[in-house]
Amino acid sequence: MRTLPALPALLAAIGCVLAIGTAMPAHASQALASSKACLACHAIDKKMVGPAFQDIKAKYTGRKDAQAQMVQSILKGSSGRWGPVPMPANAVSAADANTLAKWILSL
Repeated sequence: MRTLPALPALLAAIGCVLAIGTAMPAHASQALASSKACLACHAIDKKMVGPAFQDIKAKYTGRKDAQAQMVQSILKGSSGRWGPVPMPANAVSAADANTLAKWILSL
C-alpha cells in the first residue's frame, strides 16, 4: 500500500485554516465591547458599575442556553440579577450581541 508523503502536511494545513477561520480574536471582541460602551460599566476582571465579565462567565458556565440568555440581556437589558443597578438595553445588533456573549464566555 502506497501512502502520500505530503498527506500529513496537507491535513495539518487544512486544520490550521479551519482553526483560524473559526477562532475569535480576543482583541477584536474587546474592541467591540469598547466601541459599544460595555467597558464603561464592566471590566474583564473586576467589578465596576456592573459585574466583571469573568464573574458573568462564571455565573453562566454550565447553562445549556448561556449564550442565548446573555444575548437577550445585552439586547433587552436586565435588572435584579447582579444587584440593584439595572443594565439598560444596548443599541447593538443581534450579531454583535452574539459576538459579545461568545467572547465573554471565552474569557
